[in-house]
Amino acid sequence: MRRTPTSATPTRPGTPRRTPTALSAVLLTLAALLLGTPTTAQAAATARAVTAQTAAAQAAAAPLALEATFPAPGNGWAKVERYLDTTPGFRAEQYPADGRGDQDGARRTYFGGTGEPYSGRFLLYSATGWDTGGRQTPVLLVHGANDNADRAWANPAESGTCGASACPSTGLAQYLAGTGHRVFAIGFAHKQGDNLLQAQTVGDAVALIQARLGVSQVDVVAWSKGEVAARAYVSSVRPSWGRAYAGDVRRLITLGGPNGGLDYVYAHGWSFDLAAWPACGGTANAPSPHLYMTCYGTYTAQPCLGVLPTGGYDCYPGQRQLLARWDGRYGVDGTSQDWWTTYYGGQGFYTSGQGIQAAIDAGSLIAPLQQAGVPASVRTYLLAGGSADIPGVLNENRGPSDGIVFTASALDTTGVATIGGTRLLAGLNHLELAWAPEAESQVDGWLD
Repeated sequence: MRRTPTSATPTRPGTPRRTPTALSAVLLTLAALLLGTPTTAQAAATARAVTAQTAAAQAAAAPLALEATFPAPGNGWAKVERYLDTTPGFRAEQYPADGRGDQDGARRTYFGGTGEPYSGRFLLYSATGWDTGGRQTPVLLVHGANDNADRAWANPAESGTCGASACPSTGLAQYLAGTGHRVFAIGFAHKQGDNLLQAQTVGDAVALIQARLGVSQVDVVAWSKGEVAARAYVSSVRPSWGRAYAGDVRRLITLGGPNGGLDYVYAHGWSFDLAAWPACGGTANAPSPHLYMTCYGTYTAQPCLGVLPTGGYDCYPGQRQLLARWDGRYGVDGTSQDWWTTYYGGQGFYTSGQGIQAAIDAGSLIAPLQQAGVPASVRTYLLAGGSADIPGVLNENRGPSDGIVFTASALDTTGVATIGGTRLLAGLNHLELAWAPEAESQVDGWLD
């Protein structure tokens, strides 16, 4: 919900009598000594303390339960905790039946041994130095789609997919901790989950950090799809049962965030189908723009894999929420099989679908986020990549991009009230934005 600002009381005309500045300072100090009235510096410190105490009280009152703690988990983390938000409204989201979207590796353990966690659960990672770093405002890192906090922020080499031929074993989490930041990261239950649900857990994580450290605000760094969840939180774009933004974010930094949306799945639909459609041998945890497809002579349906909810299935709601049309600016990939019916809907030679506009109408968050706006109190920074060369990926080549998100989308400031800075790192692709030294240095600079 957007808040209507209240107008300040107008100043009366005329020139008031003023005490000289130096004398005012002396009198204020004397008053403090004689009457116990705080000086300006003391008053500011007291106000900060009260704000922090209020934030801690709010966090303690939130419907959060600490379910498990995992000490010394590796990858530069001091601990990982699993929390449950018991607010009515969270739900068990749907996962592909063949397990392609399940939690894996250490995350399966952190989530209690299940690959398909309930969406009210999330992980809070605390980096080494979370309790000793000298920087005042702590940092929360928010990962993107089909990812996790370990690979995204602490060990880009974990899966062997980092956007480069050689992947580092440390990432932004260790870099920021090394420069004195107190660093945390969230781990989402569903890799392609509903951003409105994930926005609520971002708010939970911020409140927990406030309570733990006794601070009034947290800086948020969000990469890719995670930007939509983080922005939904600060913009109070939420489900009817959700909590509004609590004024607890100082700075929002987006890395390759689809601020202006994307249409990648629909513009290159045939390639997505071949990578994801089981009947064609696909195994990728990625959505399809189609409802039906012919593979090896057989016309098949895979309703769970669709961007649109179909037949009671909705396994990729988070991808639908990222959609916006770019055909008017960059066209559509006319070399792709069934390109017209894929993008605009209808029956193609091998495929059938409803098109991108139907999916946007079914729940994209891009326009609602831009209309709600990021509050002026949240200084926002946008970082974009300009190298469409992600190995092993069909790169977005219809216009300048980082391989996934158009540069113009990542740098779209529509609805952002206070821009702290924007930058294009032309030599980095979408994945490298989360760990390359040039990106790390820029993020660190914006956090000062």
